Amino acid sequence: MPLLPSLFTLFDPPPADAAELQLVRVSRRAMATTFEIALPFGFPRAVEAASAALDLIDELEERLTVYSDDSEVSRLNATAFDAPVPVESRLFDFLQHCAALTADTGGAFDPACGALVKCWGFYKREGRIPTEAELVEAVNRSGFRHVILSPETRSVKYRRAGLELNLGAIGKGYALDRAAELLRTRWGVRSAILHGGGSSVLAMGTPPGLPRGWAVAIRHPSEPRTLGTVRLIDEALGTSAATFQYFEYNGRRYGHVLDPRTGRPADGTASASCVAPTAADADALSTAFFVAGAGWASTYCRPRPRLAAIMLPHGTTTAAVFGTPRFTLPEL
Repeated sequence: MPLLPSLFTLFDPPPADAAELQLVRVSRRAMATTFEIALPFGFPRAVEAASAALDLIDELEERLTVYSDDSEVSRLNATAFDAPVPVESRLFDFLQHCAALTADTGGAFDPACGALVKCWGFYKREGRIPTEAELVEAVNRSGFRHVILSPETRSVKYRRAGLELNLGAIGKGYALDRAAELLRTRWGVRSAILHGGGSSVLAMGTPPGLPRGWAVAIRHPSEPRTLGTVRLIDEALGTSAATFQYFEYNGRRYGHVLDPRTGRPADGTASASCVAPTAADADALSTAFFVAGAGWASTYCRPRPRLAAIMLPHGTTTAAVFGTPRFTLPEL
């Protein structure tokens, strides 16, 4: 397993104080991206610990993916309209958290929009403009308000035929949280950084000798530069942008991040990042911020001292930062 001088080769430019930091890095493809776990050099059985955490991520993908008919989420989508479906305990807790986030963001984040993802062609990465009738039908078959969660039986029931969960906007973060939990409880890890594709990052503790935290640069979505650097200590960063999944029609660009409230691609934001206590929350809220815009993100963060947002609205060159100064925010 290669030993590299710094994790921050992933995030340009690397901070000067990380030059001597040595990490053991283990990576694997999962959830259509590359997950990587980096532990300080010298941690006992580092490769074994990281591999076990990646094994867990593989297991979670098998449970959460909508691209396999055998997954638990696909089973829900196929049968939960007909009758309540009991689900694994941790998955039920996760869906309850998704429901709470949907309500708390006023629907700007809503993972019960698989019908909309398919309507716009993003399910197969074949973007298209739906007809108005198709769009209305997909909107009617979307929304977590149509999902019934029964704590007594740990079961899920759909109120609408054709409703589908698609956990793509939160699944990577949830997998990172579970992987970090495994590293902490089973292997005694106190210092590590985990990421899924670079857009979902979770920091455990601080790097050895660097009490300011793990430095992560936030890339500009379309230019070869960064928006700034955020330092993370026992927290996570999620970033939403339509950088890679989009299509163009009649000179207009349509990104894959959909606004669940309208059923149409979100517009007005080039990039939205969120710092939060968990990677699942950072992923979900960065999506909500991208959808609802900088003004909404600023209002949302103000009474929540553990959150911060880094936003780049369309047509601007400098990112705006919202949230409490208890975090080391981007160096813009």
